[in-house]
Amino acid sequence: MFRFAHPEYLYGLYSLPALVLLFWYLIRRRNRLLDGFAERKLQAVLMPTYSKAKAILRSGAFMASIAFLLLAAADPQMGTKIQNIKETGIDVYFLLDVSLSMQAQDTQPSRLEKAKFDISSLIHKLRGDRVGLIVFAGEPYIQFPLTSDYSAADLFLNAAGVNTVPVPGTAIASSIDLAIKSFDWSSKTEKVILLFSDGGDHQGDVDQAIADAKAKGIKIFTVGYGTTAGGPIPVYNDQGQQIGFKKDDQGNVVVTRLHTETLKEIASSTGGQFLAASDYGDVTGILSADLSKIRRSEIGEKRVTDYEDRFYYFLAPGILLLLIEFFMSERKSTLLDMVNRKLQLER
Repeated sequence: MFRFAHPEYLYGLYSLPALVLLFWYLIRRRNRLLDGFAERKLQAVLMPTYSKAKAILRSGAFMASIAFLLLAAADPQMGTKIQNIKETGIDVYFLLDVSLSMQAQDTQPSRLEKAKFDISSLIHKLRGDRVGLIVFAGEPYIQFPLTSDYSAADLFLNAAGVNTVPVPGTAIASSIDLAIKSFDWSSKTEKVILLFSDGGDHQGDVDQAIADAKAKGIKIFTVGYGTTAGGPIPVYNDQGQQIGFKKDDQGNVVVTRLHTETLKEIASSTGGQFLAASDYGDVTGILSADLSKIRRSEIGEKRVTDYEDRFYYFLAPGILLLLIEFFMSERKSTLLDMVNRKLQLER
């Protein structure tokens, strides 16, 4: 099995035809200038040691060295053996609040964007764990189920927004229930829920959701976004331009604040931890450290190919040709003269 570890360098090979044309043009131009300066017979008298053949050979050696060096930079690799590697990890469901209050900008750039950034950063600190995402406002929805494909997880996470869930509200209890039901209970891996919310105006039976999580041995870590001082909720038009702030029935600007009581209760009751995002510079570092303490279990096996580098097969001739081009002069050589005379005699 063969592959290039860095195939992007192969695009440089497209420049070789342009180099060939450039060298061809320069050689033709030099020959025309020499012909304009003196006749061919006189050129042989004025420049008895100049070899046009060696000039062409130098150009060829230079272009060939560039080709070999580009191939070496692409790092060709040969697959030597296939191994089965056991994957270990935990199952993690992220619960992301996408209610309108998460658009408040008392946490920059907004509560929701900061939460999405933290989730993405945390996902890429995990190693071998399966992650899933549930978004919720008045109702919870599975944005993506448990997966170990972190690139795909990032794509679905980026697509999450306040328009993802059309029902207003903050259904924290329902989102926890959905996460519990969505875990793969046929697997013996440890289960963890990470809840990202401002905790405001929650609905549903949170106490029952906590009890269900405890019965299943699920730890819930909560992260609160916003400040106790709060901030207004921006309102945007269809083009994404802010047109004002949300107002109540009396025309007053609604101010939304971080509510920590429910988030603290959920975390402490299930053996997790509550963090206020505004109090920590690196929330993901703390969460990553907490998750690393949880026992990993075998998730499955994957087949991987063990590759070995073979770049030196191209690097050595590339450097050699470059040295030849550097040290080769354009003076006539006895060997080339003998070959040239023999070819002329045969004609």
